[in-house]
Amino acid sequence: MLPKYSVYQQLLETKVVAVVRGQNSHEAIQVSKAAIEGGITAIELTYTTPEVEEVFKELRHMDVLLGAGSVMDPETARHAILSGAKFIVSSHFVKEIATLCNRYSVPYLPGCMNISDMALALEAGCDVLKLFPANTFDPSFIKSVNGPLPNVRIMPTGGISLKNMNDWLGAGAVAVGVGSDLTKAFKKGGYDEAVSLSREYIAKMNQHSEV
Repeated sequence: MLPKYSVYQQLLETKVVAVVRGQNSHEAIQVSKAAIEGGITAIELTYTTPEVEEVFKELRHMDVLLGAGSVMDPETARHAILSGAKFIVSSHFVKEIATLCNRYSVPYLPGCMNISDMALALEAGCDVLKLFPANTFDPSFIKSVNGPLPNVRIMPTGGISLKNMNDWLGAGAVAVGVGSDLTKAFKKGGYDEAVSLSREYIAKMNQHSEV
């Protein structure tokens, strides 16, 4: 199996991606390690985190699938790949990022909000698209999209919580991106509370898998 599709397979199996956006590298490292200890095996480190390369350096040898988020240009995408990112995520579709990721057989998950964006991303070789921000949509949106574009696979991010995660998975989402909840838990109750919340997300996901 090509490395690109091996990464996709891991994302489809884990279903929960922790999107980590820290005020500094130390916070991002702690939130990421709490998520990993809680059972989340895919982490998206956002490039809005100061000195994010230090976070990659700390985590890249752990048993976790690392990706890079908030990637705005191909130069940043290449930096992320060299830092250890196995998948690239952006808030919107950037053709030049798609070209670079295809060159190195790295999955690119661009943020898309409408059929036109999704069609462009599909034509550029993107196999899984990020619906962002998901809190402006209803889970039924996935079924609506799969009418004209049946091969679209969607990972909603933004506004995903324990309350609605399984609604999205049940509606056809291949994975969900969980972000602010984990950071809020860490800031409120520290490392242990972030671990506890991560475990709740995994338990919730397992409930969906058992249905």
